[in-house]
Amino acid sequence: MTDSKYFTTTKKGEIAELKADLAGDKKEKKRDAVKKIIANMTVGKDVSTLFPDVVNCMQTSDVELKKLVYLYLMNYAKSHPDMAIMAVNTFARDCEDHNPLVRALAVRTMGCIRVDKITEYLCDPLRKCLKDDDPYVRKTAAVCVVKMHDINASLVEDQGFLDLLKDLVSDSNPMVVANAVASLTEICDTSPSARSQFELNPALVNKLLTSLNECAEWGQVFVLDSLALYMPNDDREAKNICERVTPRLAHSNSAVVLSAVRVIMRLMEVLDEHVDYCHALTKKLAPPLVTLLSSEPEIQYVALRNISLIVQKRPNILKADIKVFFVKYNDPIYVKLEKLDIMIRLCSDVNIQSVLAELKEYAAEVDVDFVRKSVRAIGRCAIKVESEAERAVQTLLELIQTKVNYVVQEAVVVIKDIFRKYPNKYENIISTLCENLNSLDEPDARASMIWILGEYAERIDNAAELLESFVEHFADEPTHVQLQVLTAVVKLFLKQPNDTQTLVQSVLSLATQESDNPDLRDRGYIYWRLLSTDPAAAKAVVLAEKPHISEETDLLEPALLDELICHIASLSSVYHKPPANFTERKTPSRAVTLPTKAEATAGAQTAEQPAQQAAAAPAAGAPAPVAAATVIPTAVPGQDNLIGDLLSLDSRPAEPPQAGLGDILSDLGGLGLTGSGPTPAAAAPMANGAGVGDIFSLQSAAGMFQPGTSYTAPKEVWLPANKGKGLQVEGTFSRRQGQLFMDLTVSNRAMQAMTGFAVQCNRNSFGLTPSQALHIPHPIGANQSVQTSLPLNTMGPVQRLEPLGLLQVAIKNAIDVFYFSCNVPYWTLWVEEGKMDRKVFLATWKDIPSTNEVQCTINGVSLTTERAAEVLELNNVFLIAKRTVEAQELLYVSLVFTNKVHVLGELKFTPGSTTIALALKTRALDVIPGVQVALETILHLQS
Repeated sequence: MTDSKYFTTTKKGEIAELKADLAGDKKEKKRDAVKKIIANMTVGKDVSTLFPDVVNCMQTSDVELKKLVYLYLMNYAKSHPDMAIMAVNTFARDCEDHNPLVRALAVRTMGCIRVDKITEYLCDPLRKCLKDDDPYVRKTAAVCVVKMHDINASLVEDQGFLDLLKDLVSDSNPMVVANAVASLTEICDTSPSARSQFELNPALVNKLLTSLNECAEWGQVFVLDSLALYMPNDDREAKNICERVTPRLAHSNSAVVLSAVRVIMRLMEVLDEHVDYCHALTKKLAPPLVTLLSSEPEIQYVALRNISLIVQKRPNILKADIKVFFVKYNDPIYVKLEKLDIMIRLCSDVNIQSVLAELKEYAAEVDVDFVRKSVRAIGRCAIKVESEAERAVQTLLELIQTKVNYVVQEAVVVIKDIFRKYPNKYENIISTLCENLNSLDEPDARASMIWILGEYAERIDNAAELLESFVEHFADEPTHVQLQVLTAVVKLFLKQPNDTQTLVQSVLSLATQESDNPDLRDRGYIYWRLLSTDPAAAKAVVLAEKPHISEETDLLEPALLDELICHIASLSSVYHKPPANFTERKTPSRAVTLPTKAEATAGAQTAEQPAQQAAAAPAAGAPAPVAAATVIPTAVPGQDNLIGDLLSLDSRPAEPPQAGLGDILSDLGGLGLTGSGPTPAAAAPMANGAGVGDIFSLQSAAGMFQPGTSYTAPKEVWLPANKGKGLQVEGTFSRRQGQLFMDLTVSNRAMQAMTGFAVQCNRNSFGLTPSQALHIPHPIGANQSVQTSLPLNTMGPVQRLEPLGLLQVAIKNAIDVFYFSCNVPYWTLWVEEGKMDRKVFLATWKDIPSTNEVQCTINGVSLTTERAAEVLELNNVFLIAKRTVEAQELLYVSLVFTNKVHVLGELKFTPGSTTIALALKTRALDVIPGVQVALETILHLQS
């Protein structure tokens, strides 16, 4: 008999009948009534009116009935918290039941009742279950602690449940150990205070490794995930962990395999000096990864996404197994596309021939998206492996001969990149491409073909005629095609000025007078001004040598890749995004990154220490402090437009004027500035060698200034004499040669000498603590003062304070201990390694969501951009790039705090104005108000 009968009939007065059955003495009727109530609840009917009657059924020895009542209670406790309190006494009794299943059921249900009001009543029953004799009850209670911590973290920590969990890590039962480790890891991930209480050490790691062999499969995953956070003290310990984790690679559960891979990948960073040992580990990692590709398609996809990260970090692991990634006819499309990406990453001189043959076969498939990516992959192989580029080009030509429309169009796109990678090498195929010009109807293919026509116009007899056909339909083309037409025609004019004057005049008029797109219009005006004022500069700009391109354009940024390697076997490794980008937490989760050899030899105990310091500046998700920032809407141009071409614009010096070109340009009546159309303002002539950086390119600030001494604020009285029993402390903070100092003037205003000085800092947001003892070697006599500097490091315990820069200090002498607090200026916490690579800056700016951008204005600043950049760099705010947009000068800067929190900024200077528009972006929004104040202080002091 099935339970379907409970889902049928809805008679009038059914609630009354159910109440009567619940109040009856027959167990069968009670059980059937509760089942019917659960059935109604399942289909969405409100049966909360029966709450008191159902709760009265909790006091029964029937385990099945008790399970049903608990299920009802979990569903309705949140909407009826006052009634749910009625169940507390029953929970307490059930936690002392002789049956361990009942005790475990009670504690499991306690954890699922997310009602803060009754949580405190459940502490005593939970504490008893954590010390229960039965391991099943203990392991269930360990998970309940996490659920209670999510409801009321302070209660769990104050009641000592974390200590009880730590005791369970040493339990004799491996199931209990696994659940305790999983619970502690989850709690530490969300609670900085708990993080400082639970740190892995060699003895504890040894216990976890011992329990690993006896745990169930998901218990092994929990243990391995916690081991992935541990930093071994030396190479010997790292090797020992690797040896004991390696057998997990042969496990049948793919989650266990990937978790083991994660641990080994992290430890290999420490063992890189041991080449032979790492080579042996590499050989052991390949077979389990290959085996994962024999699983179901969904598991294959997850495995492939993880393998993509592994191959980017260590391609040698799978370099001999490229054939495993050859596509099968019955693979789903999402698996095929991932395999293609990995094939390209693994292709080399050794296997390129078989890869190209395979890709050519894929280009004959029926799936259009897969065929397009296969053709694109052939082009990427040509760019990556130069020795076989000719074979790849020949393969592309064969595909073009098939006359399949989408194949031809994708081939044109990749051939453009091949031309850029190998200039003057394969131009003999241009005629073949031109034959297929009329079949190109996709914007990307048309744009690529137009680029080829403009770049090699001198080799194409009818280039002007072909480009003229595009100009005729200029208004109907997408923007990026219009931009290519404009540039190609200008290139053609610079190469064949006598025959194309009318054409260039026509396209410039279309771009500047008939277009509403600002990008197209601006480029048209720039070309117009260049051609009319400095032909040599125009030629240097438009016909400049193109920057080299690389096949590995889709590689992840190194810092992001390292972070994702630490999240193998999680959603992050599938999304290829850090957890903070797609999860929301009440408190910031700890950031984990790959260890280095230097960290290991320094005796680092865990990989989470940087994250403890990062707790002072959490990731997005804590909006309260942001409200303190003055957010003023300003007309700041869209960031994507401002920095989108940061990497692609060239800035080369202008070539010397060529004879004849200037005369030809001067005779262009149609391009003169006296015509009837809109006349752009004449640009100042550009001196030879000045280049075009001021017009197109974002100028790099590399080497402009060297980091020096940052601004030091005047000393303030931190401890007045009347509060220090005659001891007065004045101080400030400074940063000198990469070291943070607390500069003190210690004065004795008492009548007797003072000795025995010492200083200690309380826990603070940045982990600041003295690097050495306070140096006052001699007693301070009456009415005398001593000046001293106390170096600080950031290796101390971390605790978030408000404001973030608050530092609580205790100073001791022979008389007493005195306490005072002070604020650490933000600019002293910005490190000298804050300058970012331009590519990294661009990727980071785009990766940070727009919701994490805060804009404001700084008034009363009368600095030039050059002077402002110098002042900022002296305080470790580094200029990444500079550009001019509509007469406004933009500076892009970066800074890094001691706890690795990055802040990116844009400063916009308007000529004749003393107001600067400031836009800041960071994942740690809490630091923005302080950064705004610090930048304003620095710039005002130098104005």
